[in-house]
Amino acid sequence: MPVRFESGDLFATDELKAFAHGCNCAGAMGKGIAVAFRERWPEMYEEYRRLCRGGEFQLGDVFVWEEGENVVFNLGTQKTWRTRAELWAVEKSLLSMLKEAERRKLTEIGLPRIGAGLGGLEWADVRSLLERLADSSSVTLRVCETFVPGEVMGG
Repeated sequence: MPVRFESGDLFATDELKAFAHGCNCAGAMGKGIAVAFRERWPEMYEEYRRLCRGGEFQLGDVFVWEEGENVVFNLGTQKTWRTRAELWAVEKSLLSMLKEAERRKLTEIGLPRIGAGLGGLEWADVRSLLERLADSSSVTLRVCETFVPGEVMGG
């Protein structure tokens, strides 16, 4: 399926029920869009911290959280909040996420510019990776390329 690069706000887009974001493996969600994930799903955050403290969430891993209608894919893309994201870890976690999303029969997942904000990766590299991975999946990736607070995502 295609990847769609859109502008708007992931959390203002009511039809989106599945979300993904890049995480460090040190248990911190203190900056960027991670704060919004932490605030919306505080129990998820506590479980994520527990997994990190126990060494159970590593680079390339996916921690899936389901709550109500929502599914959140926490992708292990950075070792710590002080280090840059690793492109190989972004790819590995995205591949696992897509496989799990297909198993769950999800049709689309909303995500930010994963790894390219606080993660420090070049957006062009990540964008190219997303395009390539989406081509081999039945899941549409809706990437919030330009954040516009409170605006429903669209092209």
